[in-house]
Amino acid sequence: MPAFAWTRDFWLSLLTNWYFAACGLFFGLASLLWMYIVKVFPFSSAYPMVSLSYVFGMLAAILFFHEEVSVIKWVGVMFIVLGCMLIAK
Repeated sequence: MPAFAWTRDFWLSLLTNWYFAACGLFFGLASLLWMYIVKVFPFSSAYPMVSLSYVFGMLAAILFFHEEVSVIKWVGVMFIVLGCMLIAK
């Protein structure tokens, strides 16, 4: 990708970029999946499960960015997981 600019060449390169198109496709699929989830499950149960993204984000930080995670953050993650388990039952 070239550096950002308000030029026609930049926007054409953006529209023909495979990574950008794949992100749009996956975003659209995630939106359809969310609509299905909200239709099938009660919103009061489905929406709190979104907080699991914080857990996956922390795991990604450890695996991909080799970050160190403090004990207090692990405690926070355990509260999130515990809360989701309580809501799911």
